[in-house]
Amino acid sequence: SLSAGLDLPGRFLFATLTLMTLIAILVFIEEAVYIYRKIPSSKRSIIIWINAAAPVISTTSCIGMWVPRSTMFTDFTAGIFFAIVIHKFLMMMIKECGGQKVLLRRFENGRFTISTGPCCCCCLCLPRVPITRQTLFWLKLGTFQFAVFRPVLVFLSIVLWTNGNYVLYNLSPKGPALWISCFIGALTLFALWAVGIMFRKVRMLLKCKNIIPKFALYQFIVILNQLQTTIINIFATQKIIPCAPPLSSTARGSYIAQQLLIMEMFLITVISRVVYRRKYHDLEPLECVAEEPGDKKQTP
Repeated sequence: SLSAGLDLPGRFLFATLTLMTLIAILVFIEEAVYIYRKIPSSKRSIIIWINAAAPVISTTSCIGMWVPRSTMFTDFTAGIFFAIVIHKFLMMMIKECGGQKVLLRRFENGRFTISTGPCCCCCLCLPRVPITRQTLFWLKLGTFQFAVFRPVLVFLSIVLWTNGNYVLYNLSPKGPALWISCFIGALTLFALWAVGIMFRKVRMLLKCKNIIPKFALYQFIVILNQLQTTIINIFATQKIIPCAPPLSSTARGSYIAQQLLIMEMFLITVISRVVYRRKYHDLEPLECVAEEPGDKKQTP
């Protein structure tokens, strides 16, 4: 274990990061109890899942920091959990609109703008798609496929790793790591695209529910957990992050990524508690929403 060979500043850093992880877990437990008591049962489990994303990633990073050999399992656990959270966030937006039936009535003649990130933000020529039961099904399928296929690919990776065929940092075309990573990346983009399409349509309607700060927190988790970790691992693989005995470049890159994630997820956990704990007003009845366009036309 690396912790046995740490100097005093190193032990202080490990102790501080572990304390931050424990505080994040306690904050989440307190928030989960509040949600369970105050939030309607139809939204309760979804909001608890979304709030659990940051403390779970912080916990897996802390375990990986103390037990370096568990890094592959902790990273995969965090990845599987976050795949489920992406689907839950899409379902939360639908629930906050009153459910699928009410959403379809609110946007009866509306259209989805599919020229949005991360897949098609530059394709402005793409047509706008009518909001129907079928298009909502495809959006939900876009996030659900990620929640299903990522655990399957993770399980396949662990099986290959135990057999010695899967090396995480070996990105040669002959190895399975490159192809599995590319496939997971494509599935991730489709899932994020589905969430982006839905958010772009409902963000003004759900402004009273503070959906924009909630979406921003969700985006921060995506960027920090996926993009930041990937960039640090690439730097470590290319030896841009120098080795520091007894740590190799890849091991040091893994430690840096884990320590950054613990601090970042701690902050997101605390901010999420503030954002999700507020009492929000209910949406206006459908009759009021239907009258709004006529009122706007009379305004000079």
